[in-house]
Amino acid sequence: MLQQRTLKSLTRAVGVGVHGGQRVELTLRPAPPNTGIIFRRVDLPQPVDIPARAESVCDTRMASTLSPNGDPGAPKVATVEHLMSACAGLGLDNLYVDITAEEVPILDGSAAAFVYLLQSAGIELQNAPKRFLRVLKPIEVREGEGPSLKWARLEPYHGYKLSFEIDFDHPAVDQTGQRVEFDFGSGQYKRDIARARTFGFTKDVEMMRSRGLGLGGSMDNVIVVDDYRVLNAEGLRYDDEFVKHKILDAIGDLFIVGYPLLASYSAFKSGHALNNKLLRALLADASAYEIATFENSAQAPRGLADLAPAW
Repeated sequence: MLQQRTLKSLTRAVGVGVHGGQRVELTLRPAPPNTGIIFRRVDLPQPVDIPARAESVCDTRMASTLSPNGDPGAPKVATVEHLMSACAGLGLDNLYVDITAEEVPILDGSAAAFVYLLQSAGIELQNAPKRFLRVLKPIEVREGEGPSLKWARLEPYHGYKLSFEIDFDHPAVDQTGQRVEFDFGSGQYKRDIARARTFGFTKDVEMMRSRGLGLGGSMDNVIVVDDYRVLNAEGLRYDDEFVKHKILDAIGDLFIVGYPLLASYSAFKSGHALNNKLLRALLADASAYEIATFENSAQAPRGLADLAPAW
C-alpha cells in the first residue's frame, strides 16, 4: 500500500510576512491520517482552524489566502503557496500549521526553507492509503484575449507533471528561460524547483505599498528587478528562476485542492486566481476526476512512491 505521510516531530520557524510585514511564528505539527493540511490561527482568543481546500480560497491578489469556507470576513491565513508547495514536493499529506498572524512567513522567498524545516522534523509513514485526485478528462480555464490572454489546463496523466510559460516583455526576464517543464517522477523537486524565489518589479512597489502589500519584502526574500536588470547582488539561483517560481507557486496553489494530483498541468501566464479557478472548474464536474489509491505501491507512478530523504 502506498501510505500517507506526516511529520515525525514538530518544528518551528519565525519570520515576517512579505505583504503585511508582521512578525509571525509557525509551528508545524504531525496530524492523523486523512486530516489534510490544516492552518490554525493560534493568536486569536478562540483558535480557528482553516483547512487547505479549493473552496477555502478567499483572496488571490498577489498570493493565495484561505479562510473558513472562503468567507472574506472570517479569520484568514495568507501567502500559503510556498509552504503548500514544499508539502507537495515532499509528499506530505497531513499537517497542522499553527500560526500567530494572518500571513505565512516569507523566509527566503522560496520553498527551500520549508523543505528544510519539514525534512529536519522527519517524515513518517502512516497506516492509511495515500489518496490522489486523478484527473479523468481535460479541464481548461481562460481569461482575456490577444496579448492579455492567459490560460491554465489539467489533463489526464499517470503521474504529475507541470509546464509553464511566462511573458513579461521585460529585458531582465526576457534574458532568462521563459518556459519550463517539471515532472514529479524525476524526484528532483528540492533540487530543481524549491529554491526559486518570488520576484517583484521596482515600478510596482509604490502601488503595492499603497494597498498595504509588500511591506515585508526585501532583497533577502524577493528577486528585485528594476526597468532593466536584477538588482540582487548574488543574481539568480537558476537561469530560469522566474518561470520556475511560477511552477513552484502553481504546485502550492494546486495542492490546496486537498490531495496530490495525478494530472498534467500546463499554463500560460497563469497566477493564483486562475489556478484556483481551474481547481473549482475541476471540482464542479464530478465526471472529471476521481479519488485514487494504490494498494500496490509498484503500480503508483514513478517518483510518487519514493519517500523524500530526511537530512
